[in-house]
Amino acid sequence: MSKTDQEPELYAAREPIFPKRVYGKFRNLKWFLMAFTLGIYYLTPWIRWDRGPSLPDQAVLVDIANRRFFFFMIEIWPHEFYFVAGLLIMAGLGLFLFTSALGRVWCGYACPQTVWTDLFLLVERWIEGDRNARLRLHRQKKWDFRKFRLRVIKVLSWIFIGLATGGAWVFYFTDAPALLQSLLLGTAHPIAYTTIAVMTFFTVFFGAIAREQICIYACPWPRIQAAMMDEDTLVVGYRDWRGEPRGKGKRTQDTELGDCIDCMACVNVCPTGIDIRDGQQLECITCALCIDACDEMMEKVGKPRGLIDYLAASDEGREREGGQPKSIWKHILRPRTILYTTLWSLVGVMLVVALFLRSDIELTVAPVRNPTFVTLSDGTIRNTYEVRLRNKHGDDRPFQISVKGDPSLLVQLEGTEGDTVIVPADQMKLQRVYVLSPKGALPAESASTGFRIWVEDASNGDRVYKDTVFNGRAN
Repeated sequence: MSKTDQEPELYAAREPIFPKRVYGKFRNLKWFLMAFTLGIYYLTPWIRWDRGPSLPDQAVLVDIANRRFFFFMIEIWPHEFYFVAGLLIMAGLGLFLFTSALGRVWCGYACPQTVWTDLFLLVERWIEGDRNARLRLHRQKKWDFRKFRLRVIKVLSWIFIGLATGGAWVFYFTDAPALLQSLLLGTAHPIAYTTIAVMTFFTVFFGAIAREQICIYACPWPRIQAAMMDEDTLVVGYRDWRGEPRGKGKRTQDTELGDCIDCMACVNVCPTGIDIRDGQQLECITCALCIDACDEMMEKVGKPRGLIDYLAASDEGREREGGQPKSIWKHILRPRTILYTTLWSLVGVMLVVALFLRSDIELTVAPVRNPTFVTLSDGTIRNTYEVRLRNKHGDDRPFQISVKGDPSLLVQLEGTEGDTVIVPADQMKLQRVYVLSPKGALPAESASTGFRIWVEDASNGDRVYKDTVFNGRAN
């Protein structure tokens, strides 16, 4: 088969993108958010919080071994996963809200892929220079000592960032100072080293190698964001009615050129390599760096800023006729965004209410059905129950167990005298409880009698209960 008869390639090889450094208010906002979010990620595991003698003094901790999550004064137990589900719902509604108001503003400013890519680009500029210098280095076919040295330093910097990212991640799952010491001594669990290695690889691959490919091909959000957007959504756009026809020639009475001088500044700073002048595109992450670049050029040529700006489709007709666009608040405060805000607030209020209403002691009751009941030598009927007592306090607590129902019912605890058992701090204790009914009493002779098991924290009077049944001879 000749070359002309070969089937065309379905996938074009990736052309590396070398965004140019730009200055402006949106770039400064991105710098601030990058420093803020990375600061939270790297520093949070080292924040100390006194949790008593039995738990790590770490403010934010995902305790997988004991299936608990700590967030400062909040402790989430396994059966309280609805708190985590509620936070995920709030995150989803928040993403819908921001997308409805400002397009892919999450992607452009706070997405981890964007934040780490910005960090990698910053390091590359320090090492190899800005766009033109990196382009020359990339196109240089000959590997001299300078190119080899710069590439080695860059790759080592990539690996260092990846190690720092993976290292910070594992610190969220155990006591950070103790884990750091064991990592440096080589005595940490193999899972810790494996996790760091995996996180290092994916950090380098996503942020340093794949970069815009993740946003364009791997991320599903660009393909579903349109469902949250409408004609009032503010997105980064180009005022073609003002900029066209574009050109670099001198404006005269005979040449009716628009404000765009076709300098390509907006393209050169774009982290995904698109031309915003071609209209809305899936690749645009709404980072607004093209706005800063264009505003800078407009000032240099003596033209008004805003040729590229945050625009809404509903304003286009008004602006083409020389009118003023609607205010930003009229675009943001509309039924769709108000609905998302209301739903987000309702979920948040429900979580806060549930958090403050939950008790610091809990119990579950499971009747032992094999056998259903036992007849003692004096004719007393005995039922057995497995009671799980959960103490959420940071110190040991005495829990007093009692029953309420028929006056003839009595309670005994296995392995202890009296009706009180000590439950360790931040733990669950399984206690076998016997409930007895004397011979001839109504519960002893009936098929089933409802009653209630009460547990009281003897140190502060907090009480919880569970309803269950007593099985008698009539079964």
